[in-house]
Amino acid sequence: MHLLINIDVDDLARAERFYCQAFGLRPARRIGGGVLELLGAQAPIYLLKKEAGSIGAGTAERSYARHWSPLHCDVVVDDLDAALARALAAGARQEGDVREAGWGRIVQLADPFGHGWCLLQFLGRGYDEIAG
Repeated sequence: MHLLINIDVDDLARAERFYCQAFGLRPARRIGGGVLELLGAQAPIYLLKKEAGSIGAGTAERSYARHWSPLHCDVVVDDLDAALARALAAGARQEGDVREAGWGRIVQLADPFGHGWCLLQFLGRGYDEIAG
């Protein structure tokens, strides 16, 4: 399986700045006037310009206010504190405190387009510390 990640945004230039500054991604191809491919993650990320209020799925309208989805992306980083500072400087909002677990550290964020993200820093053997 080859995974592609698509992220709806209402402002392509603003989204490019955010994702490149916050997560160290880099622009690759522009596809028409409404799609930008970003590289630097294990899977390519496509920013899709979609107007707020347009139909997103079924009859649901897109909203770029903070929203919940059962699907989100985790960004694994070597230094959670430095990555969090970069993301906040780029425009992310921190949602809650940095938490520690048996496998490492985590913090939840919202990007400027309402999407949820987590930054993870594995410690020791990461998830293997708690796997059965």
